[in-house]
Amino acid sequence: MLDERILWELRAITEEERAILEGQATIDRSLYMQSRLNVVNSQKLLSGGRLITLRPNTRFVHFPEHTHDYVEMVYGCSGVVEHIVNGKSIRLKPGELLFLGQKAAHQVCPAGRDDIAVNFIVLPEFFSDTLSAIGQEATLLRQFLLDCLFQQNIGPSCLHFQVADDRPIQNLAENLLIALLHDTPNRRKVSQMTMTLLFLQLLSHTDKLDWDDQEDAILKLLRYVEGHYPQASLTNAARLLHTDVYSLSRLIRRQTGKTFTQLVQEKRLSQAAFLLKSTGQNVDDVALAVGYENISYFHRIFKAAYGLSPRRYRLAK
Repeated sequence: MLDERILWELRAITEEERAILEGQATIDRSLYMQSRLNVVNSQKLLSGGRLITLRPNTRFVHFPEHTHDYVEMVYGCSGVVEHIVNGKSIRLKPGELLFLGQKAAHQVCPAGRDDIAVNFIVLPEFFSDTLSAIGQEATLLRQFLLDCLFQQNIGPSCLHFQVADDRPIQNLAENLLIALLHDTPNRRKVSQMTMTLLFLQLLSHTDKLDWDDQEDAILKLLRYVEGHYPQASLTNAARLLHTDVYSLSRLIRRQTGKTFTQLVQEKRLSQAAFLLKSTGQNVDDVALAVGYENISYFHRIFKAAYGLSPRRYRLAK
């Protein structure tokens, strides 16, 4: 739980919020944008050559859909703040983290006085050291950073970490918050080191991660299984989708109710059934063609799935 003294600071009504409470119907675009385009501009929010700063979320008004020319990390402090990212509602709770890349279409719903989140405004180059520290393994976090730094636009533009029950992560996020809020000495170096530690912690919590293109990920996964079922592996599928094995396994189970192994086995067996009926290949060759080198195992699982041995299935009308 964030220190009450910090919450008291964050709860203070800003000049912008006071104007809203006095009747201003919308946000003041001049505080955020340099043109008619709905792009929040880093030059409006960062000053003095800084790569990172923070500001509490603007409450009491709807913040219309926009993108950013920077990376935004949002940390839930109290209450619930509802974000809509790429059309999807995300209710950010205390202790949770939301990362938004430059391509994310983002809007924020009106929040009450005690619905407080902090927006970290971060220029992409701030993450250079973090990218080096997290290694070469293909993960959603790594691809997110690559996209932000090099505009690759390959992975998800939004990452939502539901880590409200993880105190080490909250400690790091709150240390970063305090360093920026109170302008501590060596703020930039401290902030970069803290951010790197935060990312390293998050790498071990992908089971608590949701991202913005999960439906597309499942479609890509199914196409991968369709085209590579004889040699398909979860490791290769995760690499293709720029995620990690644990996150992908969790997503497959949630979206399909099955495991990766079950999906591949269903495809292999249906293809085997097709080959048995439509070709003259012997049963052993069919088993090898669909990816089973253990012939006795193929016989056993085929019978379990179809109620007949492969040979009897071929002969059945």
